[in-house]
Amino acid sequence: MDFFYKRKINYYETDKMGIVHHSNYVRFLEEARSYWLESIGIPMGELESRGYTIPTLEVHIKYKHHVTCGDVITIRPAVTEYNGCRITVCYEVKSGESTVIEAYTRHCFTTSNLKPINIKKHDMEIYQKFEDLHNLAKNSEELWTKFAQ
Repeated sequence: MDFFYKRKINYYETDKMGIVHHSNYVRFLEEARSYWLESIGIPMGELESRGYTIPTLEVHIKYKHHVTCGDVITIRPAVTEYNGCRITVCYEVKSGESTVIEAYTRHCFTTSNLKPINIKKHDMEIYQKFEDLHNLAKNSEELWTKFAQ
């Protein structure tokens, strides 16, 4: 199942030059990831109620094209690395046909006390949902890993 998150750029997200300030892209990726997980039955609130968190370990963004107020961006995430302890999510972010950014985020699974865990040993249902997402990206004809190099 392909997931696309569409978002219109607000005026307050732009800088003096009228383009989206670079720091906002981290928020856009977080929004897309949260809605994506919710769409497959893993809302962040559900994870937290089960006693898990997925903190961000790393963010990498390569800026390719600017967007301005009123533009609509489409964010498409994919799980490109996953082992039950850590996960890498790559993002394709476009405005029309233009690639806006190439990005990835790396995360780990922890208890609510931030103790790292292997989710496979703690919650097979959650593990399998992420494994399915990883397999979807692995079996895609697209080269998702190009972003995480």
